[in-house]
Amino acid sequence: MAVITFREAIRQAMDEEMARDERVILMGEEVGEYDGAYKVSQGLLDKYGEKRVIDTPITEAGFTGIGIGAAMAGLRPIVEWMTFNFSLLAYDQVVNNAAKMRHMSGGQLSVPIVFRGPNGPAEYLSSQHSQALQSIYAHAPGLIVVAPATPYDAKGLLKSSIRNDNPVLFLEAELMYSWKGEVPEEEYLIPLGKADIKREGKDITFITYSKPLRLVEQAAQQLADMGVDAEIVDLRTIKPLDEEAVYQSVRKTNRCVIVDETWPFASVATHIGWLISKNCFDYLDAPIEVVTSEDVPMPYNHTLELAVQPSVEKILDAAKKVLYI
Repeated sequence: MAVITFREAIRQAMDEEMARDERVILMGEEVGEYDGAYKVSQGLLDKYGEKRVIDTPITEAGFTGIGIGAAMAGLRPIVEWMTFNFSLLAYDQVVNNAAKMRHMSGGQLSVPIVFRGPNGPAEYLSSQHSQALQSIYAHAPGLIVVAPATPYDAKGLLKSSIRNDNPVLFLEAELMYSWKGEVPEEEYLIPLGKADIKREGKDITFITYSKPLRLVEQAAQQLADMGVDAEIVDLRTIKPLDEEAVYQSVRKTNRCVIVDETWPFASVATHIGWLISKNCFDYLDAPIEVVTSEDVPMPYNHTLELAVQPSVEKILDAAKKVLYI
């Protein structure tokens, strides 16, 4: 096992898939000459040339549409949005074209494309650049939504995403790019739609994905110091959702806290809470608790910015409620 950063894991996945399949191309703002806004694509232009690593203008709707057309024509594009905040400009292309093309063509056309980039809040970016937009993409049929939290998961899931014949939204995070973790030196794939139990336990289930995983792990450790054995379910893929992994865990622990850094209304967390209530009601020993960001625009002030988002303290408070302690 090599210890590499999340950034390097993403780069390795793209590099390996571009070497394996000449149909794989990378396009987006600053992905070539500048090596990527977050240096994720560093060195790929020199290795694969400007026909396969393509710098685009600042026109998200335009290059997203070109990527979709290229996928329909037989290529397998990776479209990097400098941030998912900018993806809102291309939302029509993603939902009305990429997501629906297989349906509208009666299965004659597929759109094997990956849209990737940082999603969610970082630091000192205020409201327009700190949005976690996974819920609006998970809302649309025809889209796969992937949200890894470790370098190992990121590499294996991105390789599977690139090989998938459907449009995939691959959610990263600015603050995760420097996170380190063990990654095998040999090739591996992680199937889409399969959750991972990051920590086994018997007293309470935490369900989360992406960046909040570290907060949940810290909260679980503090609970362990109190004699509480917490289980952590890392969804990894939001859609398709590994419902069975969720239900198995909740039926074992009988208590559940869902942690999601997006807004609460119509969020991934609230939908999962409904699914658990519907399918595991008789197993629950306490009401489900949900920890999300507050339902407000993101402040610029750093103290307020942190106060708006999920925290270890908020997660512990929610856990104590369901544990009645």
